[in-house]
Amino acid sequence: MPQGLIGRKIGMTSVFVEDGKNVPCTVIEAGPCVVTQVKTVESDGYTAVQLAFDEKKEKQTTAPMMGHFKKANTTPKRKLAEFRDWSGEMQLGDVITVDIFNTDRWVDVTGITKGRGFQGVVKRHGFGGVGGQTHGQHNRQRHPGSMGASSYPSRVFPGKRLAGRMGGDRVKIINLRVLKVIPESNLLLVKGSIPGAKGSYLIIEK
Repeated sequence: MPQGLIGRKIGMTSVFVEDGKNVPCTVIEAGPCVVTQVKTVESDGYTAVQLAFDEKKEKQTTAPMMGHFKKANTTPKRKLAEFRDWSGEMQLGDVITVDIFNTDRWVDVTGITKGRGFQGVVKRHGFGGVGGQTHGQHNRQRHPGSMGASSYPSRVFPGKRLAGRMGGDRVKIINLRVLKVIPESNLLLVKGSIPGAKGSYLIIEK
């Protein structure tokens, strides 16, 4: 079995746990995923299992990908992901469900954070702004301030924290507790929040 699944973020809710506490959690639609490729050292140089998730229309699928899915005897899928670690013998067309998390207490979840667009240094990096509205300045509260010396090196060093595009990053949250598994609905309830907007794809790993 692969050590993970592809899922979709449904949203957040809260559930009561054994000690009576009301715990916030994220609801994830995890699988079912289909094995669409088994990579080996002989053919690909490394070992991995490729899983596919979420139905896709045939007219929106390219001809090469249609052939790829037909090899696995499955319908076109939207999201593909590889998992390096697995146990047992995997075959094309095998279906992996959320049941693989039944005995696990903790998972790692990877997602793409929400895109925030172009943001300034106060929101993007937590800068404090420049002073108050005194000392003869009136419109610089949220500006980054000095960029460095003007004579030498006469440039801004690479990596300096400045304004720019914020969000849209791949982020992994590790050691999240599995609160509940609902196999009949392919749902996984994980404690706390995870990156990404509602409906975004996630990689859930043991």
